[in-house]
Amino acid sequence: MKSEAKTISEYLKEVPPKRLSALNKIRSLCLGILSGYVESMAYKMPSYKLNNKVDVAFASQKQHICIYFLIHKVMLNNQDLLKGLNHGKGCIRYSNPNKIDFTIIEKLLKETVSSNDNPC
Repeated sequence: MKSEAKTISEYLKEVPPKRLSALNKIRSLCLGILSGYVESMAYKMPSYKLNNKVDVAFASQKQHICIYFLIHKVMLNNQDLLKGLNHGKGCIRYSNPNKIDFTIIEKLLKETVSSNDNPC
């Protein structure tokens, strides 16, 4: 989904209804765990910045919900958890919002907070 939303609330109003609950849960986890981060729209998606650099973002795309973890070491350190998931170098893709494992997202968010590495 391409969005011109200026705020995350506007963005969430545009997502398909079947994805809204999952995206709200992801947002809630980000707000609860990413202490000290600034929530904003960046690259046309909800993003979480620390020191003006995006470390985490999420998006409702055409075929899936995508969660970006831009500190590459966080993804590398959790390869065992990511087995069987559709993921790339810095993201996890979920085609079914009902099959999102929020415990994995929570763990990766916590590792993002404790990481001293820069995002890629």
